[in-house]
Amino acid sequence: MERGLQLRIAESCTGGLLSSRLTDVSGSSAYTRANFVTYSDEAKRLILGVSKETLKKYGAVSEECAREMAEGLAAKTGCDIAVCTTGIAGPSGGTYEKPAGTVYIAVFFDGKTTVKKFSLSPRLNRKNMKFMFTEKALETVLQIITECFYEI
Repeated sequence: MERGLQLRIAESCTGGLLSSRLTDVSGSSAYTRANFVTYSDEAKRLILGVSKETLKKYGAVSEECAREMAEGLAAKTGCDIAVCTTGIAGPSGGTYEKPAGTVYIAVFFDGKTTVKKFSLSPRLNRKNMKFMFTEKALETVLQIITECFYEI
């Protein structure tokens, strides 16, 4: 808020929880005005511009998809910071290569996109998994902007 930065979010596996957590703060309309739940591949393509090729080759739960989500969101909305989540909250839907608890967090900021992969315990229930995914997203954003502004 101090720097007048605008933040936008596109969520898949967190289903709006990240947006909810940010808008729980009074005055949040100063920095967030347009957030999206892009739960399906179709929504990722139509709203964020994720390519069919990326979805087919790497899947929705991938570094490549997360990167395209963040870059597409930033391009579409002109925001300063774009944050995207894509993962498997479980308990079903996981595979050996991508088990429940896998999440990719992508943050576009200052012309660069950072994607981080986290692997949480698949024993967490779905509600707690989604909450922990949002924790990882918030931690990632905070780390990136702190490093930029304070050169840690």
